Amino acid sequence: MQELERITARRSELDTLAEDLAKRLQEVQAEREQVLIAEQVLNRLAEKDRAAAEAAATVAPTPARLAGRAALLIPHRCENPDEAALPAGYRNILAIVRAADGPVQVRAVGEELGLQVTVRGKLEQLRAKMTKLADYAWLRKAGDGRFTECS
Repeated sequence: MQELERITARRSELDTLAEDLAKRLQEVQAEREQVLIAEQVLNRLAEKDRAAAEAAATVAPTPARLAGRAALLIPHRCENPDEAALPAGYRNILAIVRAADGPVQVRAVGEELGLQVTVRGKLEQLRAKMTKLADYAWLRKAGDGRFTECS
């Protein structure tokens, strides 16, 4: 009889353990589902970031080597009218010219950019950039040397 009581007690212990394990298994499965959802969300976000980076890479200025030196290629406006294809400095110049009421001189753009306009040599690089923008149809250069936005 004592053995029967021991068996009954052990079966009761095992039943309690099985209930505890079943509860724990439900908790683990619920947490696993949450982790799976979080993983899916992160994968989607990573895919969006990857797609945005690829899109930015296709629009970003193209570095090239000219005469052994690194140079950024400025796209012709007809080929790619998206300003994002231009380097940041060129986009700043376009914004300044666009904000002006009329044709602007290189000196005025230099002042907006914070350059030392009293030193002529400081404006030559800016003049070259603005001329390059005019050559590629982003700006229009007037006969008097002033620049306006191309429409």
